[in-house]
Amino acid sequence: MPAPKNSIRRSLLVISTIVLSTVLTAPVALAAPSPSSKPSAGSSATATADPSKKSKDSKDSKDSKDSKKSKGSKAAPPAKMSTVGGTRLGQAGTQVNLASGVPVLPKGLSARSWIVADAESGEVLAAHNAHWRLAPASTLKMLFADTLLPKWPSSTEHKVESSDLAGIGSGSSMVGIKEDETYTVHDLWLGVFLRSGNDAVRVLAAMNGGVESTVEEMNEHAEELQAFDTVVVSPDGYDAEGQVSSAYDLTLIARSGLQKKDFREYASTVRADFPGETKKNKKGKKVRGSFEIQNTNRLLSGDYDVPVYQGIAGVKNGNTTNAGATFTGVAEQDGRVLLVTVMNPEKKESNGVYKETAKLLDWGFKAAGKVDPVGELVPPGSAAQAGARPGAGASPGKAGGAGEDAPGAVGSKPVASAAAGGGAGGIGTALAVTGGVLVLLAGGAFLVNRRWPLPDLVRRRPHP
Repeated sequence: MPAPKNSIRRSLLVISTIVLSTVLTAPVALAAPSPSSKPSAGSSATATADPSKKSKDSKDSKDSKDSKKSKGSKAAPPAKMSTVGGTRLGQAGTQVNLASGVPVLPKGLSARSWIVADAESGEVLAAHNAHWRLAPASTLKMLFADTLLPKWPSSTEHKVESSDLAGIGSGSSMVGIKEDETYTVHDLWLGVFLRSGNDAVRVLAAMNGGVESTVEEMNEHAEELQAFDTVVVSPDGYDAEGQVSSAYDLTLIARSGLQKKDFREYASTVRADFPGETKKNKKGKKVRGSFEIQNTNRLLSGDYDVPVYQGIAGVKNGNTTNAGATFTGVAEQDGRVLLVTVMNPEKKESNGVYKETAKLLDWGFKAAGKVDPVGELVPPGSAAQAGARPGAGASPGKAGGAGEDAPGAVGSKPVASAAAGGGAGGIGTALAVTGGVLVLLAGGAFLVNRRWPLPDLVRRRPHP
């Protein structure tokens, strides 16, 4: 599937973004060492070769299966990468400003690429090969959701046809959608977020006019977000030639998705009931039961070797042959919200991607307010052109991210709540930032304040 048609406009946006990022981050950029030079005092910038072995997670839902063994060949980031968000983010190796009072980065990090960013201010606290274009796996479903969520009310019903499920990759993760059964959009999005169901993605794509048009829209939306490392070929994140993203882009995409209330609600749901197949009971009457599905995000649902992370509220995990394990997570502690993306840890340990994410979140919460940023998450392209809109009075992130009356808004009731499927337990913790609405400030106001604030009146108290 080709990249977006309007390549000229994309090139212009890239150039303007680089210029803007250079100006805004000049103090940091001037102090940054080149990849080949030794780190200056108070910073670390090292380029290291990263093994291409993928980490396996026996407890995680896989997006694809492959019997081929990893060859274990070495791979290193390209010498030149995008500088969107700041010059240092385009440099290979670890970028962080170490100084007195700043905690050292955690030991044992093995991911090819990772990033730690403040979700509100957009400051990048530390990064490692942030713009390395890698296979994204099902973290790409965040872009799918951010693009399509405003399309339909959650109560919209759709009867599945055989053509809706065509083209699903072999070994795909599935939620269990059946042909000739009717599902609500609410059901389908639960399948996407909780079980990473490629079957749910394909049905929604069919409702949107098909895979081809959906991929085109996703690429266009990535361009609008200035996620220029991202090229979509398959809407579900299944391994496809030429399909790439980066830790930086996935973090941009997650930040955009979190503007939408329904995105936040789905991403933070621990468990829910999902419609089953219609069958005849002993009396010959047709009945349709349901079965429970649980979120495969282990920092949200927990596992035998990974506890639920305090303040976690999503966002999305993935695992494919080409991508290895990938994950983007958002968490709030003591009024600060962080986004962390980790791509393809080398270590072969159970739940490795979640363990490395937890380490980076721990570091970020300790370092926030003490460490000088090495870059920033840029605003959407339209933000520089749109007029300023009031942020404090904006309605908290309905579908479309623009308030109660936005097209596709789902209303005031939560889309996915603790009542769905008896999802008590972790849902309280999971919703730690769901109530803390990220409100987009467009145009001049965004460029001046450079924040997506969390109004104090809707913050959730930290859960034990």
